Amino acid sequence: MLPPADGREQPDDFFDFLFKIILIGESNVGKTSVVQSFKSGEFSEKQQNTIGVDFTVRTLDIEGKKIKMQVWDTAGQERFRTITQSYYRSAHGAMIAYDITRRPTFDSVPNWIREVELYGAANLVLCLIGNKCDLESERQVLFKEACALAEERGILAALETSAKVNQNVDDAFMMMARELLARNGMEVQQGAQGYSPHILLRSNSRPVNAPENFAEKKCC
Repeated sequence: MLPPADGREQPDDFFDFLFKIILIGESNVGKTSVVQSFKSGEFSEKQQNTIGVDFTVRTLDIEGKKIKMQVWDTAGQERFRTITQSYYRSAHGAMIAYDITRRPTFDSVPNWIREVELYGAANLVLCLIGNKCDLESERQVLFKEACALAEERGILAALETSAKVNQNVDDAFMMMARELLARNGMEVQQGAQGYSPHILLRSNSRPVNAPENFAEKKCC
């Protein structure tokens, strides 16, 4: 893209694409910590519960394009559910988070998928993240269980993250951004994440306005 004719630098809020991502899941799975890790790389042991919806913004540079990621961090408590549901329709992507050390948070994932299907756009991109993978000794959910669920429900990717040590957090958002770019007609490469034992990536990109029976590629 050409620089401004007067030679001035482009403003900080200049971007080529704006993608809105909603982070959902049960309370205390670390959604806010994941967002903070993505935003600044920082982690705080003491984290207050989100009330309603909060959001942060970070701009990524992907293959010469400036991608503004607006991330909505939602409260997991039932009493805020009607508030968070109102944000689904305008989201381009949703990340469902669970805590690998608390099985009930994983068992509730199908409920969150149903909410996305009910309130979200038909072409919304879905990703599953199991947080707190640094607590391996306390693990209650195997990664292969998350992979099986992702395969079964056609979810783009299953990842295990750690906001505390900043593991796979950027990968999750970069993966989502690249998928959304692909669905908007750009030829992009997802990168070589497939080697990681904590990432399963499906290669099922389709254009935003494609019909529902658009042929899907198999998992890589």
